[in-house]
Amino acid sequence: MSSEEAAASPKNTTDDDGMTWWYRWLCKIAGVLGGISCAIAGVWNCVTVNPLNIAAGVWMVLNAFVLFLCEVPFCCQFVEFANAIAARADKLRPWQKALFYCGMAVVPILLKFSFTTLFGNAIAFATGVLYGLASLGKKGDAVTYARLQHQKMGDEERMTGTVNNGPE
Repeated sequence: MSSEEAAASPKNTTDDDGMTWWYRWLCKIAGVLGGISCAIAGVWNCVTVNPLNIAAGVWMVLNAFVLFLCEVPFCCQFVEFANAIAARADKLRPWQKALFYCGMAVVPILLKFSFTTLFGNAIAFATGVLYGLASLGKKGDAVTYARLQHQKMGDEERMTGTVNNGPE
């Protein structure tokens, strides 16, 4: 693979999802903040004798690790498989990331509902919501919408047989 092909391949994978650069960075920053909140709340959740709290805390710490691994793999540079997982995560579509992140954030809440699990996973869940919103696509402009509405009304008039003068 030449250097030109290597430079062009990341561009092709990032432009396919239709996300702007600032929204992509917003999602990554939300992922990092979600990982930090999951890690802190997960460790805090593990300081107890209740086994469900400990299980939810361990799950939250694993969520933090996965968020760091997928969003900022340079933080996990000493883990051998970090780059392979990060490359695979970058190939996922936004709706797949949204389901993955939201699903990961809901599991500790289902294990043990408490303020720690709820607020600790809130930012991680919000990261999934941001990716879900990205999967909806860009907002259309008003001119295109008005044109579609005008065309739709014209089609309905032709179907009913009332163009300008009413039925003949």
